[in-house]
Amino acid sequence: MTNTNRPRRSVLYMPGANTRALEKAKTLSADSLILDLEDAVAPDAKSAARENILNALQSGFGYREAVVRINGLSTPWGLDELKAFANSKADAIVLPKVESAEQVQEVANLLKKFSAPASMTIWAMIETPKAIFKLSEIAQSHPSLEALVLGTSDLVKDLHARHTPTRIETLTALSLSVLAARAYGLCVLDGVHLSLDDEAGLIQSCIQGRDMGFDGKTLIHPNQIKAANEIFGPSPQEIAEAQERIVAYEAAITSGAGIAVLNGKLIEELHIQDAKRILALANAIAKTTAN
Repeated sequence: MTNTNRPRRSVLYMPGANTRALEKAKTLSADSLILDLEDAVAPDAKSAARENILNALQSGFGYREAVVRINGLSTPWGLDELKAFANSKADAIVLPKVESAEQVQEVANLLKKFSAPASMTIWAMIETPKAIFKLSEIAQSHPSLEALVLGTSDLVKDLHARHTPTRIETLTALSLSVLAARAYGLCVLDGVHLSLDDEAGLIQSCIQGRDMGFDGKTLIHPNQIKAANEIFGPSPQEIAEAQERIVAYEAAITSGAGIAVLNGKLIEELHIQDAKRILALANAIAKTTAN
């Protein structure tokens, strides 16, 4: 069920208790919005936040993908939230602190019980040491699972580690998450950058995540959207090079050469597959934002 061509360069957390923020989200250039009922909402505000998000979903968020992060099913709010959003206009449900395949399967079964549309998918938050050791099981847990979302703040806390500019404290977890996602055809989203006044650090983090293979980055402020969109989206140069590789390869095959060389570099089928992925993403971004 994974839509690998849907842009998820920038995925912005929006607190469900803040109606002004939910309204502003309809004007932002984020690809996806995580409408949050968990960490960003105090216990006594969760009921009101649920209603706020339900109301906001009625009018929609334009081209922006709208996903809802519920509280865990072991909390007093999770089951009621899942039932409330099963038949809403949400695109997906984000499940926090996933540590087993059974948690994903339970949510999938409940969504079916609540008559949720088949198009509604599940995103799993990967944010604990136990989750890292269970990545393979989680990633293949259910066909409705569409994305792994790294919760690096909670992970660093549980590791008793410290946030560093190089993110050495989470590199193993980040890499294993990308491997699990690619092994089972899932989207994978990098964790947040916590410093709002550190644009250079944000850019460095985005570049690192992109180079590791992440599809996009989760964000905590609208000011972070521009950097994520630019870095996780293909550049004009990358698009042009992808087109050139395809043309050169097709010409070589037509001539019976079997292999192609472009600018002194050998082009094989694997390079063409990647070039087509880049062009598909660029086309999806253009189509989505045009709407």
